[in-house]
Amino acid sequence: MSHTAHIPSHRKPRQRTSKSALRAGVAGGVLSTIAVAGAAGPAQAEPVTQTIEMPTITSGLSTAVAASAQATQQVALDLETQAREDAAAESAAKKAKKAKAEAVRKAEAEKKAEAAAKARAEAEAKERAERASRTAERTTLSAPSSSSSDNSASASASSSAPSSSSNATGSAAAIVAFAKAQVGDAYISGGTGPNAWDCSGLVQAAYRTVGIDLPRVSQSQSTAGTQVSLDNLQPGDILYWGGAGSAYHVAIYVGDGQFVGAQNSSTGTVQRSMDYDRPSGAVRVL
Repeated sequence: MSHTAHIPSHRKPRQRTSKSALRAGVAGGVLSTIAVAGAAGPAQAEPVTQTIEMPTITSGLSTAVAASAQATQQVALDLETQAREDAAAESAAKKAKKAKAEAVRKAEAEKKAEAAAKARAEAEAKERAERASRTAERTTLSAPSSSSSDNSASASASSSAPSSSSNATGSAAAIVAFAKAQVGDAYISGGTGPNAWDCSGLVQAAYRTVGIDLPRVSQSQSTAGTQVSLDNLQPGDILYWGGAGSAYHVAIYVGDGQFVGAQNSSTGTVQRSMDYDRPSGAVRVL
């Protein structure tokens, strides 16, 4: 036995075999990769001898741009055309509305004119009917008895004849003057002046100038005084048409066989002969 057999060794233990094998495998793999890469590459690189030209797209692009511009222009034209059509339609609608309004206005004016003409015709027809009625209703007064003497007959005729306006004095003259001054004024139902009258309104105003306050309506005015004969009238007497107390028209006797009265809307205030429309009776207030 050696004298060193039991002495422990102080050397480091050798690495394991597995670690050595791993290192060897890694080194071999790297070398193998390098070898494969060398085998896969081209044996000899060839120099570039030509240039590859890209396809030209200028022609197609310009065509597309032109088409787009044309489409945009067409849209603009369509919009402008539509705007003009809308404006024309709006203008036509306004003109049609204005024409309709004008037609309605003309129709209304024609309707009013027809109504006015109809009213005038009715008023004239009513006046003719009233004259005919008054003629039928008036009482024929008896003539004065004749005298055997020519002088008596002349005196009787003179006394029965209506007085002339030249004989009007005082209040009667003032009433006659007022009535004549209103000739030409308009007639309006319910009118009391100063420029438009109805029949009783004119009579009432004439008597008011001398301080006499008559009733307002013709029915009452026909009984406001003393009944007198139509053959014995004096200026200022009130003439009436219809019955006493139911008269539908009045006027003022102004002498010389004439009267002044507010007749109707067609004639207005007029001075007429009693033969034009003979009254039914008369009353004397003065």
